[in-house]
Amino acid sequence: MGKTLVLAEKPSVGREIGRVLSCKRKSDGALYGDKYVVTWALGHLVTLANPESYHERYKSWNMNDLPMLPEKMKLVVIKKTSRQFNVVKNLMNSKDITEIVIATDAGREGELVARWIIEKARVKKPIKRLWISSQTDKAIKDGFKNLKDGKAYWNLYRSAFARSKADWYVGLNLTRALTCKHNVQLSAGRVQTPTLNMIVQREEEINKFVPAKFWEIKCSAKNVEFNLLGKDGNSRIFNKEKRDSLLDKLKNEDGVVKSVEEKIKKINAPYAYDLTTLQIDANNKYGFSAKRTLQIMQQLYEHHKAVTYPRTDSKYISKDIVPTLKERLETITSSSYKGFARALLRTKLNISSRFVDDKKVTDHHAIIPTEQTVFLNDLSSDERKIYDLIVKRFLEVLSKPCEYKEIKVKLSVKDELFNVTYKNIINQGWKQIGSDNEDIKNEQIKFKKDDKVKIDKVFYNEGSTKPPSRYTEALLLADMENPKRFVKESKMKETLSSVGGIGTVATRADIIEKLYNTYYIENKDGKIHPTSKGKQLVELVPEDIKSPILTAKWEMELTGISKGNVKEIKFTENIKNYTKELVEKVKKDNVTFKHDNITGEKCPDCGSNLLKVNNKQGEMLVCKDRECGYKRMLNRATNARCPECHKKMIMVGEGDKKMFICNNCGFKEKLTSWNKKKEGKSNQMNKKQVKNYMNKMKKDADKPLNNAFADSLSKFKF
Repeated sequence: MGKTLVLAEKPSVGREIGRVLSCKRKSDGALYGDKYVVTWALGHLVTLANPESYHERYKSWNMNDLPMLPEKMKLVVIKKTSRQFNVVKNLMNSKDITEIVIATDAGREGELVARWIIEKARVKKPIKRLWISSQTDKAIKDGFKNLKDGKAYWNLYRSAFARSKADWYVGLNLTRALTCKHNVQLSAGRVQTPTLNMIVQREEEINKFVPAKFWEIKCSAKNVEFNLLGKDGNSRIFNKEKRDSLLDKLKNEDGVVKSVEEKIKKINAPYAYDLTTLQIDANNKYGFSAKRTLQIMQQLYEHHKAVTYPRTDSKYISKDIVPTLKERLETITSSSYKGFARALLRTKLNISSRFVDDKKVTDHHAIIPTEQTVFLNDLSSDERKIYDLIVKRFLEVLSKPCEYKEIKVKLSVKDELFNVTYKNIINQGWKQIGSDNEDIKNEQIKFKKDDKVKIDKVFYNEGSTKPPSRYTEALLLADMENPKRFVKESKMKETLSSVGGIGTVATRADIIEKLYNTYYIENKDGKIHPTSKGKQLVELVPEDIKSPILTAKWEMELTGISKGNVKEIKFTENIKNYTKELVEKVKKDNVTFKHDNITGEKCPDCGSNLLKVNNKQGEMLVCKDRECGYKRMLNRATNARCPECHKKMIMVGEGDKKMFICNNCGFKEKLTSWNKKKEGKSNQMNKKQVKNYMNKMKKDADKPLNNAFADSLSKFKF
């Protein structure tokens, strides 16, 4: 009797599936059992071929060779993981294997990982699909009981392949065209360039902003402050004469209570987490980058089995998950939230359409805790922070709305209306969970309709308008998810909403990282600034590649391909024609690129001037000549705190000359001296340090080696 081969996306997942399927015998790159053989990829084992694979002339970058539009895209095995590919290929073609189960991540990119391997291995065997949203034993067992026919996901694969080809055509051609035109390593793409454009536009708004002074008139009565209601609904006064005129009019006048309005209001709990909103909250609360949050989520999902599938764009769950909610509540062991979970178990859960809606669940439902008990001591500090965010949100969603009475008091003084609003709590509901929610305090109402009120004083507060705040990763993610304000056409606004913005939940973190790595943006104290290179790129690229509309149109068509409503070949031909137009625009453009970060230092390899650039790691010098590729760190950002002012320090120098420097207060100390002091405090790791070190080693071992997005970056010298 033949066996079933199960293909997971990475070793850690493969080991867990193998354990559940009783595959106990280990061999090179696989686990063997009586019925199943489990093997794995390392991220992508197969990728699209480089341009030079199609023709010898593409080995050198030449404008005359563009555009590159091969008819049939070639697949190649990634060299650094070719050994594992051969293991998988041999197993797929083994006579003992009668069918293949795709168990890669349940999404468009996971489908691509598996299908490319199967295609490159040239295997023609029955295919089934494991489609699960969590990595618990129960989910894996249930998934294998309900395997889907692989044919049902063929269109999803065609969609993924079409996206990959389109990014190859547009990205590689536009990148080569810009680089050849300006002799500077430049790259552009249909997601990264609109994202960069948002940052550049924000910087322009900040630079052009002129602050305006304003005043807000208030009056006090019975120790209560009332605010003047502007005739146009705006309480700010921008005219000094108008301010003074109103103050004179109101001076020494008394007031009459015109109305006291009472309304019962509700504040619904926030929606459950999808990946982007979780990344936003993690950045706002803990300063985690989008990439870091996703890495932590992968550990919580794969290793700890604490949460459901992370790469989801849905904030809803389907009805079939509802029966499991109480079991999930029972597994919450966090001391901060255990009491709330137990209280919910004793009540009727708040199951509303804001949480349960089959029509709004995409490939995967919202991120929620699994049914598996989590031992909190097994989590690292950062894992605990993210897990707590998810648990807290889960409890809030299942809780009743916050209910309060809103009382608005309007006061007339010399025909001018003032108001004050009270909020008195009736039922805290979800707001009782967590201490960081805004408190609504009960207040004693001191006024009744038609009361005559003595005004103690009339005064004003002065302020000035503020420029738009610079992007943080949280704000940037929010605009990537909802970029409607960057688009004028109402139809395109609707399109962007329907496809979930630009990029996907799985790729946005990589896009932001790429902008850092290509020196288009830099991070200063948590704020994102565009570099000169980034600003210039936005000026150099064709106009439509800067707009979110392009990616919205692509995603609509790709979704159509995945549903069988759009033909892949038509989409691809349109992309080829579009690529021709882009290259032609670059060729005809007369704008030039200027370096404004040239140093006086020469490259030791080729003699060209070196450029000073910043990235997340610190400050570095890179060679101006794109063909050279020389780079050298000047200083590195560290987590070491200055003993004087407690700010993070940088490290400069090489070898024995390495030194910590604090840019805030000027403190300096050699690394050797610093280390001696540390050794004097503790000559051995404590238990927590050992545990954190072992966790790091495990993460490094389980980390996927290949990523299609990262692999595409390796083709360029930045």
